[in-house]
Amino acid sequence: MNLLIWLIKLLFNLWPPFLGAGIRVHKLSPDFRQAEVRLKLGFGNRNYVGTHFGGSLYAMTDPFYMLMLLRQLGNDYYVWDKCGRIDYVKPGRGVVRAMFNLQDEQLAEIRALTADGEKHLPEMTVEIRDADDELVATVHKTLYVRKKPHLR
Repeated sequence: MNLLIWLIKLLFNLWPPFLGAGIRVHKLSPDFRQAEVRLKLGFGNRNYVGTHFGGSLYAMTDPFYMLMLLRQLGNDYYVWDKCGRIDYVKPGRGVVRAMFNLQDEQLAEIRALTADGEKHLPEMTVEIRDADDELVATVHKTLYVRKKPHLR
């Protein structure tokens, strides 16, 4: 495994919001185009009725698309999380996972729509699934992307 990727995963996994909630980065591709994040049900992320706390489900998806886009687009761009929402489908129990993927077409579209310095607000979607591959929740993240002014 790439040492840098190993170190980045370690830092994510030790980051207090993730560590406290039991969120673990399981996989991260060297090109930052794919990531898998898992959350095991435990005392620190269980709600009153014994299922995954909704805030932990959302937190496991929070920074990834922003960071992945930053790595893909480079220092020529501003990339920020603008807003997000989560649609709960069924109670989460046991281990749940979220798979993040950036496609060539998405990156090309973002570059094309920001080439003249205009902002673009792409919406990225990630599903949270349980061990039986059943949908637990869908998270929608709207990002703010703009090419930096001195680079237009």
